Amino acid sequence: MQQPISYYNERIKILEQEIQKNRSALNLISFLRLSVFVGTVLLVYLFFENSYLAWAIAIVGISLFLLLLKMYVSRKHQYNFNKELIAINEEEIKILDNDYLERFDGSEFDDTMHFFSSDIDLFGRGSFFQYTNRTGLTEGTKKLVELLTANSICDVEKRQAGIKELSGKNEWRQKYTAIARTIKSETSNESIIQWLNNYKPFLPGFYKWVVMSFGLVSTLLILGLVLKLINPLLLLCWFIFGLALTLVYVRKVNILSLKTSRIKETIQQYAQLLDIIEETEFISPLLKEEKDKIRSKGLMASRIFKNFSKALDALDNRNNLIVALVGNGLFLWDIQCSLKIEKWILKYRDTVDQWFTTIAFFDAFNSFATFAYNHPNFAYPDIRESNTVSIDIKSLGHPLIPYEDRVTSDLVLDSTDFFIITGANMAGKSTFLRSVSLFIIMANAGLPVCAEKSYYKPTKLITSMRTSDSLTDNSSYFFAELKRLQFIVKQLQKDSYLVVLDEILKGTNSIDKAAGSKKLIEKLVEMGVSGIIATHDLSLCKIADNLESVKNYFFETEIRDDELFFDYKLKQGVCKNMNASFLLRKMNIT
Repeated sequence: MQQPISYYNERIKILEQEIQKNRSALNLISFLRLSVFVGTVLLVYLFFENSYLAWAIAIVGISLFLLLLKMYVSRKHQYNFNKELIAINEEEIKILDNDYLERFDGSEFDDTMHFFSSDIDLFGRGSFFQYTNRTGLTEGTKKLVELLTANSICDVEKRQAGIKELSGKNEWRQKYTAIARTIKSETSNESIIQWLNNYKPFLPGFYKWVVMSFGLVSTLLILGLVLKLINPLLLLCWFIFGLALTLVYVRKVNILSLKTSRIKETIQQYAQLLDIIEETEFISPLLKEEKDKIRSKGLMASRIFKNFSKALDALDNRNNLIVALVGNGLFLWDIQCSLKIEKWILKYRDTVDQWFTTIAFFDAFNSFATFAYNHPNFAYPDIRESNTVSIDIKSLGHPLIPYEDRVTSDLVLDSTDFFIITGANMAGKSTFLRSVSLFIIMANAGLPVCAEKSYYKPTKLITSMRTSDSLTDNSSYFFAELKRLQFIVKQLQKDSYLVVLDEILKGTNSIDKAAGSKKLIEKLVEMGVSGIIATHDLSLCKIADNLESVKNYFFETEIRDDELFFDYKLKQGVCKNMNASFLLRKMNIT
């Protein structure tokens, strides 16, 4: 298997060659366009006295100029698209080199009342979200957050299969992301859906016959004028009548045009995203299900969106003076375009929400698939519905710690086990707790995990690791801790969770803290809860003497030649060495 960095570097080289070709083509087309313009003007001037020939030259020259302009726009789009693809590959190389701290960190999604999001570096600077997020759409980002925080244990294997399949479609993912990142919408999807659902047509249905009849009469009048069968004044009166009829609805058409002009680019780009979903054959059930959701009455959503986009483009042409006058005066252009848009809205507005949801789903899953591709050494956990073993992991590590710095440990946690982990400051307790927590979140999401091999029974996670006081709520640190623990106990009465706690009851004195922690652990064990608690309080380790479910583990610290040494390995037993006094002396504090 090709290594990710090698792949990204190779893609950059190929894309740079494509950009060079695009640049050369753009220069050539610009030269030809200028040549056609100058040549047309000169030839029309030279053959001006021969009116038929001059008109023929002008028509051919204008046609060629417009064709070259269309070719230039197409090449320019491809040029910009390839630049975006290069940026995507360069970004992947930087992230794999652990240069990702300037990316969007998702701090706004951090929720202190959530089951775990504030405790495990899920959001914020240096977070798992910041490292993993590749979404190009706001809605895709929200979907990614939803998947990470859902605490869902259903359909894990389906998510695994979907991520595995997408992780093998590198070019497809990058194309999807590049299109998504070029969408610069002034209006959110929610407001578009709300506008569509609340839209009230202002044109009566019979107006489609009025438009058809009016256009037919205009065509006959024009033909009659060419054949000199009618008085030009008759066509002029008909033209004025058409403008007057259009003027009746001009205010409402203006409002419709203003709204559609804001969403036109979004609709066009979303049509492209739907198109590449539809043209791809997926194998995994989850991806096939999502693809099937964008079919509507036998038609592909991309085609339906493209038809809507054409209708929006047509209405936008009213800003052209010729279309505004001739189009409205002879063919009721504003009314004709508004009828098409209103017909589309009434027919498809109930399905647009699902199309947007599917687009956001693939945008979010691309992030998971890219993470999976970037970490070929991570392993998908095997799912086992065991009544005894909850987690069995070989070489568990933290996914955000670079491979060369990462220290791993094995972990076997039965469904009723409660581990008490002791160790000195900086020995690795908190990192281990976050490694276990991220294992659960990643496994539930369907991601490969930072382990050599693992088995687990899908389980929900609940934590208390970073409690903070609140001046606005007038609550002390200790009271905030109690509220968090109260929240955990209430949730445990409703459902099963893996509980992860880090140094609880820090806001009270040591005697009270030890007594309270002991009672909480005993209560959780009595409830049959599986969990892990890290603590500096060695007295808690004595609980294991009386409760079979409680087991002691520790991270060791050694002092060698007046220096601290940590091996960051989880071991069974109770910590023997602490380092606070040593550090105070070493730093000349005491």
